[in-house]
Amino acid sequence: MLIIPAIDLKDGCVVRFVQGRLDKKVYSRDPVKTAKHWIKQGAKLLHVVDLDGAMSGTIKNLDLVKEIVSNVDVPVQFGGGVRKLETIKALVGFGVWRVVLGTRAVEDKVFLQKAFKLFKNKIIVSIDAKDNNLLIKGWRSSGKAKDVLAFAHALKKIGFKELIYTDTLKDGTLKGPNIKGVKNLLKETGMKIIASGGMSSLDDIHKLKSLEKQGLTGVIIGKALYEGKFTLTQALKLG
Repeated sequence: MLIIPAIDLKDGCVVRFVQGRLDKKVYSRDPVKTAKHWIKQGAKLLHVVDLDGAMSGTIKNLDLVKEIVSNVDVPVQFGGGVRKLETIKALVGFGVWRVVLGTRAVEDKVFLQKAFKLFKNKIIVSIDAKDNNLLIKGWRSSGKAKDVLAFAHALKKIGFKELIYTDTLKDGTLKGPNIKGVKNLLKETGMKIIASGGMSSLDDIHKLKSLEKQGLTGVIIGKALYEGKFTLTQALKLG
């Protein structure tokens, strides 16, 4: 099971959100330094999100993303504001290992099908859930409310084998992940899942680790690492 540090970018800084609302604390004004720090501690994959892009629909921290990619020697998956096929192509072109799709994937099935046909495993869809409904546009809207499970099945039908699942009510709260939701998604879809949201302790990692045989492939961790609830090194020993 991969332990994946999150680097959330807003206005050029590393920040964290709580349930989709900005936690005003800035953890770093040097995202590249932050990326190098996680690599030094043993990270094998980084999860980078452009929060400005997720809200506006256009990537705002592209230069920083390029800088991170060129300064680390591990894969970087990136999302936030990716709404065009040309954008995916450009990101992959300068070294992003995998592009995370959200809003456009939920809103436009034809786009999603084209994206999968062109990029296959170079893209992954993030299911951002609130009370079993999908959130879009930086978690500020549910749009035409869609059921999480139904959307996951639609992804599988297109050909996706893995997805990211975030319980937005848990994200940034340090109250533990939605184990029940993860278990249900694994059982009902048979897909591989990367879990995100609510990580608070090494015990949470231990609980998620027990779902590895069912298809859990990784866990994205943000605030717990930045707040020093445990170190990445400690987490990696459990992963």
